[in-house]
Amino acid sequence: MTYQEIEQKMQELIDMGIDYEIIGTSLLGRNIYAFHVGNYGPNQMIVEGSIHAREYVAGLAVVEQIKYTNKVGVSEGGIYFIPFANPDGVALVLEGIDSVVCPKLHNYILVINNNSYDFSQWKANACGVDLNVNFDALWGGGAQNVFCPSPANFVGYFPNSEKEVLILISFTEKVSPIVTLSYHTKGEVIYYGFETLSQKLIARDRQIAEYIQSINGYVPIKTENSTGGYSDWVSQELEVPAFTIEAGSYLLPTPLPISALDDIAIKNNPVPVKTLQYVITYNKNSQQ
Repeated sequence: MTYQEIEQKMQELIDMGIDYEIIGTSLLGRNIYAFHVGNYGPNQMIVEGSIHAREYVAGLAVVEQIKYTNKVGVSEGGIYFIPFANPDGVALVLEGIDSVVCPKLHNYILVINNNSYDFSQWKANACGVDLNVNFDALWGGGAQNVFCPSPANFVGYFPNSEKEVLILISFTEKVSPIVTLSYHTKGEVIYYGFETLSQKLIARDRQIAEYIQSINGYVPIKTENSTGGYSDWVSQELEVPAFTIEAGSYLLPTPLPISALDDIAIKNNPVPVKTLQYVITYNKNSQQ
C-alpha cells in the first residue's frame, strides 16, 4: 500500500457524500481529515486513528467504521472520525524516505532511524517525535519515554510541541466531545482510567470499557505508567471517558498485515455508534 492509496480512501469517503473537514495539515503539508456522521450539536464523539505511524491498519479500521456508521446511522449525537492523525509518519512507513522531499529533513530522519532505509517500525512524525507521548498530560512521565529524537517514544522537547498534536487539541476543544476512542495496534485490549481522574470517574470509565468489551471482546486494562497520550490529555483536561483501543491479536507481527483488517472491522465497526449511545444514556441516568 502507498500513501496515495490512503488519500484515495479519503476521497472515496468524500465521494460518498460523508461530511468532512480538513482540520489542519501535517508538518509536511498532508491533510488531516475529520469525517462526521450523525447530528451536530451536543453529544459528540471523536474517534482517532494512526497517531502512531506503523499502526496504519488502525486508520484503515477507522475508515471501515466510517462506512459502517454512515450505513447504520446515528440516532442521537454525532461522531467525528480522524482516521490518520499522523499522515507524514504513515507515509514514511509505507513509502520510506522518498516520502520526504526536503533533503535536509531527509538526512535528519535517516540519522534518527540509525541510517536504515527500513521504516516499518517507525511510530513518530516527521520530526522524530512520538505524537502520543507529546501531549501535556503528565508529559515525560511514562515508563517507556525517551528524550532524544527516535523512531518511537520521544516525548518532544516540550509538551504540545508538534503541529499535529496542536491540531488535535484545538479540534477536540472545539468539538467538546463526551467520549473519545483512540485506535492503535495491537493486543486486543481497552485502556481506560488516566491517573489524574478521581476514583469515581475511573469507575465510570471501567464500566464503559466493560461495555465496549461486550461488543469487541477486548480486555479492559487500567492505564499504568503511560502518560502524554491523546486519551490521557482528554481525560485530564475534559474529564470525559477516553479510551485507547489496541486492535488486532498480539500474536500478529508489527506492523499488522492488511489481512488483519477484516477481523478488526468485524469486531470494532459497531463500537463507536454503540458506545456513543451508551455514554449518552449513562450521562442522562447520572443526572437523575
